[in-house]
Amino acid sequence: MAKGRGGKAAASNIIAFQGEPGANSDMACRAAFPYMTTLPCPTFDAAMGAVQAGKAELAIIPVENSIAGRVADLHSLLPHTKLKIVAEHFQRVEHCLVALPGASLKSIRTVKSHVQALAQCRNFLKKNKLQPVVHADTAGAAREIAEIGDASVGAIASSLAARIYDLKVLAKNIEDADHNTTRMLVFSREEAHPDWRTVQCMTAFLFRVRSRPAALYKALGGFATNGVNMVKLESYLSGARFEQAMFYAEVEGHPEQANVALALEELGFFSDELKLLGSFPTNPFRRKGWDAPTRPGT
Repeated sequence: MAKGRGGKAAASNIIAFQGEPGANSDMACRAAFPYMTTLPCPTFDAAMGAVQAGKAELAIIPVENSIAGRVADLHSLLPHTKLKIVAEHFQRVEHCLVALPGASLKSIRTVKSHVQALAQCRNFLKKNKLQPVVHADTAGAAREIAEIGDASVGAIASSLAARIYDLKVLAKNIEDADHNTTRMLVFSREEAHPDWRTVQCMTAFLFRVRSRPAALYKALGGFATNGVNMVKLESYLSGARFEQAMFYAEVEGHPEQANVALALEELGFFSDELKLLGSFPTNPFRRKGWDAPTRPGT
């Protein structure tokens, strides 16, 4: 287990993430929770499992990127988890091309990284005629090229990964758009209890509508009639029969607010399944962008 400044860190001071040290999720942990010790995990399931098992207090999981879109892996875990969403964090992604000391942009032929990072730097790779190679993790790609010792291979990773693995940064901010931002959700065993009377909140939930005509239309009607703004709605199929879709949704407000409670009650009439995943404070980034602090709860 990771160690803190005072020796072995308590689980209450540990935040888990998917990836190797230096991954963008590692940087997000350090930005959002600088007082906590990070715990690298091989998969999203393992990161959330560390929280469920009491090995970590929190887990931070990416859910969508402003360039590459949805990170789909999380959706298969949500129906089964007992964890609650307690915060959101927006991480500005600043990709670097990293390589061995002594390498140059001219010597690089192939570039390894996570498929999302490669997609976010497509223009840079094309312009410099670099062959993308998919790797499981950005920081893992950096570690691998450091171990292999081939000056013709680079990686797209963070500046933190370059420092950790003693690599040279050949180019900074190589992402295709300067708004490249990843939204992450923070999971905990305990629910957050934001005071909706003083704090703007969001509520996340899963639901499955009954297999009948206009079921989704009727299920969502309560949010319109009660003045509840739905900011996110995603569908995905689960199970072998491909008949009924599961929906992940986020709305503005808290279930203790009368209009939200009424909307959720009406949703329940038209749903075979409804699972509340948590209510949490809205991150100031939504209102002010990068001029606002991005630490959850600030």
